[in-house]
Amino acid sequence: MNLKAELKILTLITAAFLAAFFLPVESKSFQTSVVAMFDLLRWYAREHVVLCLLPAFFIAGVIAVFISQASVIRYFGANTKKWLSYSIASVSGTILAVCSCTILPLFSSIHKKGAGLGPAVTFLYSGPAINILAIILTTRILGIEMGVARIIAAVVFSIIIGLIMSFIYRREESVKKEEQMNINVPAPGRPFWKTAFHFFTLVLILVFANWGKPGEGDTTSVWFYIWNFKWHITILFSIFLVYSLIFILKIKWHWVTVATIATIISGILSVILVESSTLSPIIPMVVAIASLSILLISDKRNEENKDWLLATWDFAKQILPLLAVGVAIAGFLLGSHYNSQSIPGIIPEEWIYSIVGGNSLGSNFFASILGAFMYFATLTEIPIIQGLLASGMGKGPALALLLAGPALSLPNLLVIRSVMGNRKTLIYLSLVVIMSTIAGLIYGNLF
Repeated sequence: MNLKAELKILTLITAAFLAAFFLPVESKSFQTSVVAMFDLLRWYAREHVVLCLLPAFFIAGVIAVFISQASVIRYFGANTKKWLSYSIASVSGTILAVCSCTILPLFSSIHKKGAGLGPAVTFLYSGPAINILAIILTTRILGIEMGVARIIAAVVFSIIIGLIMSFIYRREESVKKEEQMNINVPAPGRPFWKTAFHFFTLVLILVFANWGKPGEGDTTSVWFYIWNFKWHITILFSIFLVYSLIFILKIKWHWVTVATIATIISGILSVILVESSTLSPIIPMVVAIASLSILLISDKRNEENKDWLLATWDFAKQILPLLAVGVAIAGFLLGSHYNSQSIPGIIPEEWIYSIVGGNSLGSNFFASILGAFMYFATLTEIPIIQGLLASGMGKGPALALLLAGPALSLPNLLVIRSVMGNRKTLIYLSLVVIMSTIAGLIYGNLF
């Protein structure tokens, strides 16, 4: 008998028993926190899994299977010139328009393909931090100086964080450099423009399917018109995807046609039968994803297509359970806050309001910590911070929360840990918190 292992099991059983024994089910705040946990889980499942995460998994699968290792190493590898790799990684978020959870499969994919630690981490931070939609909305709602400060700090800090991570693990990166110098990468099976066309078609479907609603009263801006016609634009790029499946991936045209017709019919029925504007787009997206999956797994002519689906599934089964656990914990601790809905978590909101006031080191640090663990979906951090500012939050802590919040979250950290390990994740978390705190202090003193 392994005494150490048995003691570990006994400790876990005892801890679970004590937690159940002293569970404060009669407490009103505990009951509200449980409601907040399930409310956030439900909202996350409705708003993000089908329209946001599943397309992101397929995009990550494209990187894993169709984009050659040579291409990733060329732009993000350990031997790539730093100015090139960090420049590309630091501005990637402007075209991806993703949140902290959606960036994870893409980060995991380029990490596995051989990207250097520094550029990969820069990409991980910058992706959600400089989401172009969020920057525009920040400028419109919170002021131009806040928007400019957010984009400058996010780009600069993403590079600094990446460089520091690369320096800390320089021995590991040196080994990677030597390995990549001698790597023999086979030539890609198709021209790069075809792979790029397929990749960016999926990216644009992801971007426009998740285009955020403009602020109240905004009916004349470009943002509003794009939002108003976002499903028309998404359909246009879906037609490009049909072209790509037939002429680039060489899937039989009649099977693609059947899948397309099934998706169109499901879309028409969802508009007619489903009253909720939130749920109606989910049905055709589910049908489209299911149809695409069947097409790929059934393709006997091109093994790469099946590999794309299998890579997508690998990312989904690795990331989805961790995200679900993280969202549940975040909802229980910090509450459920989206749109105009707000259900408090077990941590009293008045504690948060009292700590983030002013522009002290403590208020900026706490705002950074709050942002690092609280879950923000794309764009939702802006109305939340607007409400906090109205409740007395300082401008410095507001920027600190803007820098740490979209880039990190508890669900996000659980997945990063599974990719990079405990120590690297802790260092990455610490760097984001420190940089956000410094930015908040500087900004708060200037404005």
